[in-house]
Amino acid sequence: MLRPLLVAALAVLTATACAAAGTAEPTVPHGFSIEKIASVRDARELAMAPSGDLFVGSGGSEVYIVARADARQPDPPRIFARIDDAPVAGVALSDNALFVGGQFGVYRIPYHAGDVHASSAPEKLAAVRTSGISRDHQTTSLAWNGRALYASVGSSCNGCKPELDATRATIQRVNVATHRLTPIALHIRNAIALAIRPRTGALWAGVAGIDDLQPGHPYEIFDDVTSHHLPVDYGWPTCYENRKVHPKWPGDCSHTPIPRVVFPAYETPIGAVFYPGNPHGRYAFPASYRGGAFVTLHGSWHDFGGLVPPRVVFVPFRNGSPIHPVNWSNPDAQWSQFVAGYQSGPTDRIGRPTGITVGPDGSLFVADDLSGAIYRIRPR
Repeated sequence: MLRPLLVAALAVLTATACAAAGTAEPTVPHGFSIEKIASVRDARELAMAPSGDLFVGSGGSEVYIVARADARQPDPPRIFARIDDAPVAGVALSDNALFVGGQFGVYRIPYHAGDVHASSAPEKLAAVRTSGISRDHQTTSLAWNGRALYASVGSSCNGCKPELDATRATIQRVNVATHRLTPIALHIRNAIALAIRPRTGALWAGVAGIDDLQPGHPYEIFDDVTSHHLPVDYGWPTCYENRKVHPKWPGDCSHTPIPRVVFPAYETPIGAVFYPGNPHGRYAFPASYRGGAFVTLHGSWHDFGGLVPPRVVFVPFRNGSPIHPVNWSNPDAQWSQFVAGYQSGPTDRIGRPTGITVGPDGSLFVADDLSGAIYRIRPR
């Protein structure tokens, strides 16, 4: 939950640190290179076209396109469409449409390969946050699996009952023909990182947990939503971690799902992508990364003598499951750090990663809503 005064203070702090850092950039493991290819203010989710054109959602009213993002010299960012529903943070691409998640709606824009601006006005497919109240968690995340469109809508509070409306703290399936919403996940605080597993079409969600527990809890989660009987109830604000019960919100957690992957508290998963299992591009990652998940962790606004640092992590998979099972005594056991260097010392930051996607040539693209940078990562 991003409280306005804390956010304003953190913005001043991080902007000062970013200016002081000058040309500092994040770091990647030996054998990889990272390059800033574009700058988009408040860059959020990313969606990649087969042509190599990259769509960028934002914290404003604009959706951008970076044409030829996989080229040696990509085109400068340009506005693809404007929608008066800021933030238009969520983007997902099908064969013939760009889907956009705004604060109060999900939209469709016709798209044909090579388009660099919208050919017609956005069509509103569905309303979200139907109370009309702008409070907390204002971004709508999207994912398209080739058959279904999913939209995640965060809660209006850290912990509350009842919610402002039935779309809050849910993941919805959006019927693009009838415009009907069907909830597939309930009582899920802020499932902001949505990712589709290739070939299976399974929907995974990275979720930011409740804020007021003891330091170090709750663990953040990354779970296969569509592996459960739908709609699946994650139990927020009552339930967390391994079916634990929140002391302020008593209830029965015996039937809530046990997540497949966990991260330490306050890491804030905000973007995720599965790397292809059989990439063919010239910049394909080594075999150890194939089929695994990259997750962007936005870092914390909580300052427990220092902020939890932003980073991009990698979760290895084998046969559709994380290689390492959840260890409830060690939330660092399932993943390794892949992109680091966003924070030096307790509070000085040069960026906070957000959207993430894979290009047709195998390159990994990562957005940053603090500096506005779009990075491209490739094996050397």
